[in-house]
Amino acid sequence: MTTHEEQVVPARLSTLDRFLPVWILAAMAAGLLLGRLWPGVADVLDAATIGSVSLPIAVGLLVMMYPVLAKVRYDESRRVLADRRLLAASVVLNWVVGPALMFALAWLLLPDLPELRTGLIIVGLARCIAMVLIWNDLACGDREAAAVLVAVNSVFQVLAFGLLGWFYLQVLPGWLGLSTTSAEFSVVTITVSVLVFLGIPLVAGYATRTVGERRWGREAYEAKFLPRIGPWALYGLLFTIVVLFALQGDAVTSSPLDVVRVALPLLVYFVVMFGLGMGAGRLLALGYRRSTTLAFTAAGNNFELAIAVAIGTFGVTSGQALAGVIGPLIEVPVLVALVYVALWMRPAFTRSERSLR
Repeated sequence: MTTHEEQVVPARLSTLDRFLPVWILAAMAAGLLLGRLWPGVADVLDAATIGSVSLPIAVGLLVMMYPVLAKVRYDESRRVLADRRLLAASVVLNWVVGPALMFALAWLLLPDLPELRTGLIIVGLARCIAMVLIWNDLACGDREAAAVLVAVNSVFQVLAFGLLGWFYLQVLPGWLGLSTTSAEFSVVTITVSVLVFLGIPLVAGYATRTVGERRWGREAYEAKFLPRIGPWALYGLLFTIVVLFALQGDAVTSSPLDVVRVALPLLVYFVVMFGLGMGAGRLLALGYRRSTTLAFTAAGNNFELAIAVAIGTFGVTSGQALAGVIGPLIEVPVLVALVYVALWMRPAFTRSERSLR
C-alpha cells in the first residue's frame, strides 16, 4: 500500500528542487562576485546588525524557515514526544557524540592551528535549529519530528552550550595534557539566537497553520495555501547563501589553505554524523522518515550562533570567526548531497519496514 508521503515525493521534487545544487552553486558564485565587484558590501551588511544578530542573515533564515514550519501538523507533536527512542537517540547524538567527534577531529587534523581548532569546536557545540528543517523536508523526513527535535535542541542549547564550551576548551584538554583555551560565552547571545532563528518562525508557522485550518479546513490549507508559500523556503536559503558569501568571501578566498584544512574535518564530521543518525534509526526501527530526521538534526549545526559566539568572544578578524564562517560554506553543499543520499537509501528502509509488518 502506498503511503501519502510516497505519493507526494514526485510533486515535491519540482524544477526548483531537482536543480537545487545548481542554484546553490550559482548563489555561492553570486555572493563571491558581489563581494569582489563591491568591496564595501561586507561593511554595509555588517552595519545591519542588532546586537549579535545580522539582519540580512536573519531575514534569509526567517523566510527560509517560515514555510517549512507552516507545514508542520502541530497536533501530531504528542505522537513524536511519545517516541522515547527517537528523543533519546537525538539527545545522545547531538549533545554527546557530536561535540566529542568535532573535538577529536579538530585536534587530529588541526593540531598546529589553535584558533581554527577552537572555532571548529565551537561549531560542533552549536546544534542546528534552522537549515535542518529544509534538508529534512527535501529528503521527505518527518516534519513533526523535526520541529520537536529542533525545539529540544534549542532548550539544550541555552542550558548546555556554555558548560560544554568550558568542558571541551578547558577541562578535557587539561586532562589530556593539551593546551587549553579560555572563553566566556554569553548566555544572552545564545538565547537571542534561539528566540530569533527558531522562536519567530515557529510562532508564525503555528499561527498560520491554526488560522488557516480554521478558515479553510486542513485539506484546503495543505492543497492550496502551502504550495503557494513552499518555494519561499528555498528562496530564503539561496538569499542567505548569497549574503554569507558576500560577507565572508574575501576572508575565504584570501586564506584558501585554511579553508581546505578546515573543510576536511567538517566534511568528515557531516558525513559521519549523518551516517550515525541513519544507522541508529535503522537499528531502532524508526523507519525512513524519522531516521532521516534524526540524521539531519544530528549532522547540521547552528552556524549563525557559532559565528556570533566566535566574533563576540575572539573578534571579527580571528581565526575562530573564520572557522565559523567556513562551517556553513561546507555544510550547505555537503548536506544538499546528503539529501540525495537519503532519498537513494529510502527504498532499503521501505523494504525493511514492509518485512517487519
